[in-house]
Amino acid sequence: MNIGIIAHNSKKNLIEDFCVAYKRILGKHEIYATGTTGRRIEEVTNLRVHKFLPGSIGGDKQFLEMIERNGLDMVIFFYNPAMISPKEPDIYMVSKHCDRYNIPIATNIATAESLILGLDHGDLEWRNQI
Repeated sequence: MNIGIIAHNSKKNLIEDFCVAYKRILGKHEIYATGTTGRRIEEVTNLRVHKFLPGSIGGDKQFLEMIERNGLDMVIFFYNPAMISPKEPDIYMVSKHCDRYNIPIATNIATAESLILGLDHGDLEWRNQI
C-alpha cells in the first residue's frame, strides 16, 4: 500500500520517532513524503521514501495531486494546530482531499498508531479494491 507522510516543521521529530517505532510495518509498503520530511525519515530509518518537493515550495501540491489520483491508501499528517502558517502544508486541504477520496488520515500520534497497526493487521485491504 502507499502511505503518504507529511509533517509541519515543529512535528518533524515526532514523525521521525513514529517512523523509527513502526519501521518494520512501514518497510512493507511504499512511503511518499514531502521533501524534508522524506529525507529525515530516510536518514533515521534507512527506508526508501519517494520524495516530493519540500512542502513550502510545492510538495504539498504534489501530495494533493497524488491524493486526487487516488494514489495514496492512507495519510499521516502531523501538524501544529497552534501554528498555522502559509509556509506550512495546509491541513485543511489535505484532510478535505482525503475525505473526498475516502483515504484514511491521521493527524495525531494516537490515530496514526491505530491506522498503522490496522494496516499491519490487514484492516485497510479494502483500499486494494478502489
